[in-house]
Amino acid sequence: MIENQEYIINRSEFHRIEELPTLLERKAGRDILRWHISRVTGDDIVVEATLFEKAGKGFPEENTGTIYPGKNVVLSAVPTGVGCDIGGYAADAAPATNLLASCADYLITNPNAVNASNFISMADNVLYTEGFTIDLFCKGQVNLYKPYANKVGLIIEKEDQVSLETVYNIINTVRAVHGVDMDAGCVVVTGESFGGRCVQLKSGAYVGIVDKPAVLFKAAEYLIERGVNAIGITSNIQDLPRENYAKHFDGLHPNPIGGAEAIISHLITEKYRIPAAHAPMINIKELALKSNIVDARGAGEFASPSGLACVLIGLSKAPQLSWSNLNRIKDIVNINNLSAVVAPAGTLGGIPMLYAQKYNIPIIAVRENKTILDVTYDKLHLKNVYEVNSYPEAAGLLQALRLGISIESLRRPLETLRP
Repeated sequence: MIENQEYIINRSEFHRIEELPTLLERKAGRDILRWHISRVTGDDIVVEATLFEKAGKGFPEENTGTIYPGKNVVLSAVPTGVGCDIGGYAADAAPATNLLASCADYLITNPNAVNASNFISMADNVLYTEGFTIDLFCKGQVNLYKPYANKVGLIIEKEDQVSLETVYNIINTVRAVHGVDMDAGCVVVTGESFGGRCVQLKSGAYVGIVDKPAVLFKAAEYLIERGVNAIGITSNIQDLPRENYAKHFDGLHPNPIGGAEAIISHLITEKYRIPAAHAPMINIKELALKSNIVDARGAGEFASPSGLACVLIGLSKAPQLSWSNLNRIKDIVNINNLSAVVAPAGTLGGIPMLYAQKYNIPIIAVRENKTILDVTYDKLHLKNVYEVNSYPEAAGLLQALRLGISIESLRRPLETLRP
């Protein structure tokens, strides 16, 4: 069973903010699939969490002892379902992502940062990594194994014949044009709906639930038995608030679908330890819009019949969580390679940022990427945070960190040291 809960935690219950994840796990008394700090009010920290019954075997507590030297890794965190001005629509964070990637050997980011239905834009050194895996990586629990290529499978939720024909045309396109490794055994249509549903939390952020995870797991196991090591899922999210979805395409509201998509991919990754991502089966266009020319940031969805192509292309090179899932590995990175985390300035209450605090990894907070949240470094008393106005400014800081230049030396006034 999957459910969403809110927790109010007083600051007196912990000494340092990096202790919060352990405290939250203790309070929940159940496994947590996804969580974030939604607001800070006086002495209280409010957390919104999605709880579930763990299906997998669990992950090691920490995997920080191994070092893979000479590789500089940056994480660009673009949370879904919270209305990011940059990255909250359809791959509108791709230009910023590729700019940041030019400042590192590898850049890790969420699929929603570069996914735009028929379109996807990411540099060769971008690691297409779903949110649950990003959390595990930042905790130091998993390495990321970059493959030469994955064998991609697809779970299609039971749907009408016209929708299935659209999906199969997209599958054949990515095979023919992008060389994605898929064969007849890599596709399964479920016998019934697994029921991915949209849920809006008190903060206004969107998440989701899945009515029948067992249907999802049965399909995943069918694919894994046939040699698949990355899984796409396509379905139409239910309980979608169409009025708010229309506002989203007018550039005025968070994407209601993204949170439910994250829960679906998290479930697959948690249980089977392979990369996963969800795509809308048919992009909804019959909405009460101000104009049929939608906000530029979401136009990729309106120009495409389905959300699927980008997911299959992205998963074909997505990093694995385990060496055993691959025949050949191109490269390996872990938490010891992470030199910085870049995130919207109001979303610093997530796992990547709190663990960056624990491991003394710089956080670059981008003010220009506004969201519905206002969880800033000063409210959480985070240290080692650099606030910048824009992603171009963040890229400058990443270059300085990569070159070993003190950030202080680039700013004025510069303190004069004297005996």
